[in-house]
Amino acid sequence: MPNPSITLYGLPLSGHCHRVELLLRMLKLPFHYEVVSRSDLSSPTFLALNPLGQIPVLKDGNLVLPDSNAILVYLATEYDDARVWYPVNPVTAAHIQRWLSLAAGEVRFGPAMARAIRLLVRPGDLEAAQKIADRVLIFMDAHLADRRFLANDAATIADLACYSYVALAPEGGISLEPYPHIRAWLERIEALPAFTPMPRSPQPA
Repeated sequence: MPNPSITLYGLPLSGHCHRVELLLRMLKLPFHYEVVSRSDLSSPTFLALNPLGQIPVLKDGNLVLPDSNAILVYLATEYDDARVWYPVNPVTAAHIQRWLSLAAGEVRFGPAMARAIRLLVRPGDLEAAQKIADRVLIFMDAHLADRRFLANDAATIADLACYSYVALAPEGGISLEPYPHIRAWLERIEALPAFTPMPRSPQPA
C-alpha cells in the first residue's frame, strides 16, 4: 500500500525533481513536497539526508534515497504492481537503463546545463552545452520517428527522466522547431493522466 509518509525534498524549478514528482503523481502516491532552497543544500539538516548536498531526496518511511533516477527505479518497482513504468522484460529494462544514462549524461550536460547557464546564471560554457544538446536532440528525434515513447510502447520512467529538461530546452536558447518527433513525444507525455507541468523559470533581466 502507498506510504502516506513519503516526502520529496526538492525545488520546483529543478528538472531532476520534476521527473520524480511526475511519477509520484502518476502512481497516485500521496506525498509531501518539502521545498529546499539553494542555501539549504549545505545545511547540516539537509546534508544528513544527502551528504553530497544534491536534490532530489526521497524519504519513504525509514528509507532515505537521493538521486532522481534511483528514486524513479525505486518507486516504479515498489509501487507499480503492473510494472508498466519499469517492465520486468530484460530487453525493455535495458533500453530504459540506456535512456536513464542519457538523462544523466547528454541531457544533463546539454539542454539542462544550457538552461542553468542562461537562466540560473550558473558558470559554464553555454555554446558547448548547446552543441551537446543539438547532438542528443538529433539522436532522440530520429529515435522517435517510428516510436511513441523512448523505450517501450507505453510511457516508462525513461520518458519521465528525459522529459523535463527536453521540454524546457528553449529556456537554454535551444529551439525545438527542428525536431517534430520530439515535439509530438512531448505532447504525448503531457497528455498522460496526472501530468503536472514544470514551472517556467523567470527570464533574466
